[in-house]
Amino acid sequence: MEKKIKIHVFHTGEVGVDPAVPFRDVSRNPIAYTGLFRSKKRRILLPVSAYLIEHPKGLVLIDTGWHRDVRIDQIKHMSWKLNFASKARLPEGDAIDEQFGKLGIKPRDLDYVFLTHLDVDHASGLELVKEAKHIMTSKEELEAAQKGDIRYSDRFWNGVNLEPFEMKVSSYGPFGRSYDVFGDESVLLIDVAGHTKGTSLVMVQNQGQFVLLTGDTGYAKESWEELRLPGPVDDKEKMRKTLKWVQEMSKKEGCVEVLATHDPEVIPHVIEL
Repeated sequence: MEKKIKIHVFHTGEVGVDPAVPFRDVSRNPIAYTGLFRSKKRRILLPVSAYLIEHPKGLVLIDTGWHRDVRIDQIKHMSWKLNFASKARLPEGDAIDEQFGKLGIKPRDLDYVFLTHLDVDHASGLELVKEAKHIMTSKEELEAAQKGDIRYSDRFWNGVNLEPFEMKVSSYGPFGRSYDVFGDESVLLIDVAGHTKGTSLVMVQNQGQFVLLTGDTGYAKESWEELRLPGPVDDKEKMRKTLKWVQEMSKKEGCVEVLATHDPEVIPHVIEL
């Protein structure tokens, strides 16, 4: 593709969690990441990233960050159970629609919104972009949420036309399955199940270069460089296989950046491919 692709890296607030959320090996307690019986003084703040892909064929948003309502009443917005494990912090101007306003973009301008998975800090802001043409997550992720898994709350997508997309067999990812957004392999949603049943990683590639947006596949570079598992994991073996694949991809010559949603070392910036 001759035309450039831009990726805007946003911080849409922060999430306060137990240190065992990004790295489960910091505690012997297998449920430490939930914060249960753990001191609130232990909590750490991690950024909540979202990504806008300016592609010649359309505008694509990856994840939504926090809704503005968390500034008013977090428990009402998130539910008590979700707020227990994750505390939201959203400064004025940092909600995704507020950041779009600075760029002259309106939610209805979005061709796609993709959710890497449906955890609260990724899906909270869905209502803010519900005018997008398509709002999607993987079929496996939506089915897991619809079955009532405790980690999800459908309040974030009530009134939103959330569509499932289906992965197809491909040469991409640890499990050889992906969804090709534009049909030219320039933006791919890749099956990286492990963190949740339907977690996706986003690969953006152009002119021999690529960027990986890992979602919660890893929480920082140490995740894939040292194969450190996060606290919340649906399948440990799949998680390890996924991290090994990310590690391999990060060493390839065409790799420009590998970005984790909650990596405190990542600052907002723009990437051009």
